[in-house]
Amino acid sequence: MFVDNDGTGQKELFNVLKAYTILNPVIGYCQAQAPIAAFLLMHMPAEQAFWCFVAICDDYLSDYYSPGMETLIRDGNILFALLKEREPKIYKLLKKQSIDPIMYMTEWFLCAFTRTLPWPTLLRFWDIFLFDGIKTFFKMGLIMIKISLPEKSYSDLKKRFPTMCETLEALRNPPLHMLEEEKIIKKLILLEIPEDTFKYYHIQQSSLRRKTKEAKKLRETDVF
Repeated sequence: MFVDNDGTGQKELFNVLKAYTILNPVIGYCQAQAPIAAFLLMHMPAEQAFWCFVAICDDYLSDYYSPGMETLIRDGNILFALLKEREPKIYKLLKKQSIDPIMYMTEWFLCAFTRTLPWPTLLRFWDIFLFDGIKTFFKMGLIMIKISLPEKSYSDLKKRFPTMCETLEALRNPPLHMLEEEKIIKKLILLEIPEDTFKYYHIQQSSLRRKTKEAKKLRETDVF
């Protein structure tokens, strides 16, 4: 549908993305928007795809595309906090190797997993995402980390992923057989993140980001 540069698919994709930049010039265009718009165009006419894209961006993703990506960084830190709670051995490895969440979860969240999951799995994932909202990203993120870095013990993890290079390679290339629809969607449905827990980490990380910005402003003021 999008292979031919002069084809209908490419033209519709261009029009949807251009229309969004006109509607929301503050956010404008981000390369990660294209896979999401393309996914929508595969399911509906261009005008419907545009308004669905607007709704998804406004309700869930718009701040991800803002300059500085502060919301994406915040949500990466929320994911990391959830990982510490759920998978402490994997958390310890990533912390030890100084691997920040932004180094592996950016494409997952920015593209709403459209460039990560196989097509049948992606369709089911989006059904759940549109019903349950952004929390679905965090649940899938935890699952992706778990299946990418399987472990029996911390020492086993260190042997299999001794350096940052091996660990990031694994996180960016999860085993395809583990991404099959029936396997991963079952995990997604069964994984629970209590609303109170999610809100707690959201408030915590938002507060930390605010304090960091305030401290930075104070340092800049002191310089002058």
